[in-house]
Amino acid sequence: MSPNAGRNAIELHDISKTYTVRHRAGMVRRSRAAVHAVQHVSFTVDRGEMVGYLGPNGAGKSTTIKMITGILTPTSGAITVLGLTPTRQRRALTSRIGVVFGQRSQLWWDLPLIDSFELLHHVYRTEPDRHRRNREEFTERLELADFLHTPVRQLSLGQRMRGELTAALLHDPELIVLDEPTIGLDVVSKYAVRHFLQEVNAERRTTVLLTTHDLDDVEQLCDRMLIIDHGKVVLDGGVQEFKAAHGTERTLVVDLVEAEPALDLRLGQVYEVNGPRQRIRFDRRRTTAADIIAEVTARTPIHDLSIEEPAIEDLIRHLYGDRGR
Repeated sequence: MSPNAGRNAIELHDISKTYTVRHRAGMVRRSRAAVHAVQHVSFTVDRGEMVGYLGPNGAGKSTTIKMITGILTPTSGAITVLGLTPTRQRRALTSRIGVVFGQRSQLWWDLPLIDSFELLHHVYRTEPDRHRRNREEFTERLELADFLHTPVRQLSLGQRMRGELTAALLHDPELIVLDEPTIGLDVVSKYAVRHFLQEVNAERRTTVLLTTHDLDDVEQLCDRMLIIDHGKVVLDGGVQEFKAAHGTERTLVVDLVEAEPALDLRLGQVYEVNGPRQRIRFDRRRTTAADIIAEVTARTPIHDLSIEEPAIEDLIRHLYGDRGR
């Protein structure tokens, strides 16, 4: 066991997962090919940390999650989760983690939501008073009361996801793994889910590993993110540090008093003109927002202005593009 196992909720050391795929190579013969879903991935997640795990489809995110939760056995390498080996100690691990898969339900489809919670109480064998307290607290925080007695199949996607989060947390897990928890949700439901996760992490120190394509989730919830591409971790660092290192380009949006042709500026470049509004791209390494604003106001009267930071989604897309080149 690693000397840091007590501090680390998750520890992956040189993990790989390889599948053998058979292809037709004639009328009778079949050829074999190795598919490397995950290659030599190593990282740790501290207890109480909330980490975003990002990557395009097919990058290896879901395979990693399945190895962490004990569903898949790695081809090579070592995994420790809460001091346990997931595949060898899966039953013990199950009682200490919660899992939410955005497109798969752990709720009973034809039963009222509250019956699913009661069944999970018996599955995890939680102490009755603790189960009741958690159910009542989560029901209030996630506003479940109005549909507790509604069959799961009749719930909206947002209602069902709030039920899934409650189901995953009723037994007080030390770690919760979330795979696309906000997929398909409307703005209101996304806010409710994010706010709830922030509270759980802050108040209970529950460790959260979050995989998502919604980069707003990562910006609003996580201080740290891991990016995986073609089965390998290509970045591990702070969200804000990543933006500072890669988001060198900012945008000044100015609304002029009157519509004008694109301004000819020394410190920035106009890349879009829409009536009196002009969008000006500038490099924060070479100039400050104050300097370019001063240059614009010296050229022409302005009605309003704002600064736009680069979207993290664009930065990650550029990172993939740079790796491709």
